[in-house]
Amino acid sequence: MEPLPDRRGEWFVPSFGPLRFRLWVGLLFLPYTGMVVSYTVVGGMLAEKIDWTRVGAVALIYFLGLGVAAHALDAIGGEGAKPWGRHFSRKELWIAALAALIPAYGVGIYYIVTATPRLAVIALLEGFFLFAYNLEWFGGRFHTDGWFAFSWGCLPVLAGYLIQTNTLSTPSLFAAGAMGLLSLVEINASRPYKALKRTGGIDSGTHLKRYEAILKNVSFGVILLAAGMAVWRWGF
Repeated sequence: MEPLPDRRGEWFVPSFGPLRFRLWVGLLFLPYTGMVVSYTVVGGMLAEKIDWTRVGAVALIYFLGLGVAAHALDAIGGEGAKPWGRHFSRKELWIAALAALIPAYGVGIYYIVTATPRLAVIALLEGFFLFAYNLEWFGGRFHTDGWFAFSWGCLPVLAGYLIQTNTLSTPSLFAAGAMGLLSLVEINASRPYKALKRTGGIDSGTHLKRYEAILKNVSFGVILLAAGMAVWRWGF
């Protein structure tokens, strides 16, 4: 079995503060979490009328659901702990996942019951992928790039739009597809990046820099896109 890489030196892990703090921040994969949260904003900005409280609510749901819960479950992994799982006990990771999921679904259920019942479809799908993808259920059948793009690229856009309108539209579907493709770019750069970090190889330093540049540009580009759309709609 190949040794697991030590990810404390990743570009998204702060170089300051106590080690425990750095590890928890690293576990959140903040640039990638920021991408997914931004997808919800992109979806919300497509609505004719915007309830900014709902924009914040769905952003919070995905921050807790992906940033904390999904990454904690991913650290537990399918067959043995993944790199971050070496720094936390299974108990700590399960507590973090559940502590994030309870308020995330609490907020989601509130809006499902009071305003946007069709959001329940997204909630059920995301709940399934949260466990099936990260814990590699069903022999890892859903732990693929395609399902990653669908669950953490397409669905967040639709959730952001649904929580505003309780329906879908052609523009929201096109936007969901576009963000899904950007998620494919991210995951297709992330996998070889992690492989090079783990095994090295010929000219690995140069290739690492290239993949790291792709990951930085895609994640920050999506975040800036969402911020720009929000600033634009705020003026209306």
